This record gives sequence, structure tokens and C-alpha cells, in this order.
Amino acid sequence: MAAGEGRRLRPLTERYAKPVLPVDGRPVVITLLHELVAAGFRSVTVVTGHLGEQVESLLAGFPLDLHFVLQPEAIGSADAVRRAAATPPYLAVAADTVFGTRDVGRFAAAAGEEGAIAWRPDARPGRSRLGIEGGRVRRVVDDDPDNPHASAPLWLVGRAVHERLRELPGPPFELAAAFQAAIDAGTIIRGVEIGPTRDLTDPLDLVELNFPYLRSV
Repeated sequence: MAAGEGRRLRPLTERYAKPVLPVDGRPVVITLLHELVAAGFRSVTVVTGHLGEQVESLLAGFPLDLHFVLQPEAIGSADAVRRAAATPPYLAVAADTVFGTRDVGRFAAAAGEEGAIAWRPDARPGRSRLGIEGGRVRRVVDDDPDNPHASAPLWLVGRAVHERLRELPGPPFELAAAFQAAIDAGTIIRGVEIGPTRDLTDPLDLVELNFPYLRSV
């Protein structure tokens, strides 16, 4: 998913698409594609929107079977995934997050086929949290401030979740609502722990996340 406007990163995202911004001196979406290749994926659909031509130009020639789909309006993650028209089960991931080395592959291996959501231990306030019991996600959005299961933008979409993408209220149309509907209907959704992530949320993140790289060159 590479279609977001990156409003909290303005004014940077008035000129640059969020996924092409760098962490460690390399565009975030390029790092993600390398992780997908390492995990064994050979075909990827990239959903673009705001300044999408920058993403397509950057990825031209990347050694993957790449397909590009336009999301004309940023009306939610479920709408973006629905436009990709993938056959379940499939992986869905945000193109503005740097995951730990091989974490995407470990998640895919542990996710099963019904559905899964990645989480990372993170006690910082403001993080969206999963209600997990016995390894199963019970609540996609949990209000307990002491809950350590901070959700990460990495999902395995199984058939039960996929079938609910067209039935959501909105806009916005969000993956969280599709997963919760499937959970409420009895689908087993796994909560899979991954390591820390690095996320571009506001302009200061871009500076802080590139300092280690800049010190090393």
C-alpha cells in the first residue's frame, strides 16, 4: 500500500511520495521490496495514489513481477487492498515502514492461511494495540493503555477477511474493520510478534531515522 498522502509529513509529502523518502539512505519502499524478495515473494501489486508516478518510476526495473494499481482517493486501507484484486491468502503491507531484517518472512511463515496481524512490543502512547489472548487476536483495536501488543502495518488476509472487504461501512474503509468482522464471525486470526519497526510519521522521524546512516558515511 503506497497510496497515502502522508499528511503528517507535510510539507515534505507535498513534493515527495511518502514511500520514496529514505531511511538508512534508501527509499523505504525499496527496502520493503528487498524484504519481500528475501521472504520468497515473486509477484507484488503496488497500490499507488498521491504522487504515484514517483513510486512507479523508482520501481521501474526492480527484479520482481510488479503490477501497479491506482487508488484515486485515499479512502482507507481496505479500499487499497480491495483494488489490488489479489486471491487469498495474501500478504498486505504498508510501504512506509521499515521492518527488521527477515521479519516480513518470519511473519509470513507463521501467519497460516486464515489471517494474521503483526504486532511489536511497544509501550509508547498513541500506538494502536491488539487485544490478543492465547495467540489469537480478539480485538483489532484495544483501549488498554498497558497492553504491550502494538499493531504493525503487516497483515495476512485470508478468505474470510477478503470476503468482507466489500461489506464495510465507510468511507473510510479500513482493514481493521474487515478483520474484526471476521473475528466476530469466528475466524481465527493469529497475532504474530515481530521485532521493532521504524516508521515515518512526521518530519522529525525522517531526520532521526537517518542519523545513524549519516554518521557512518
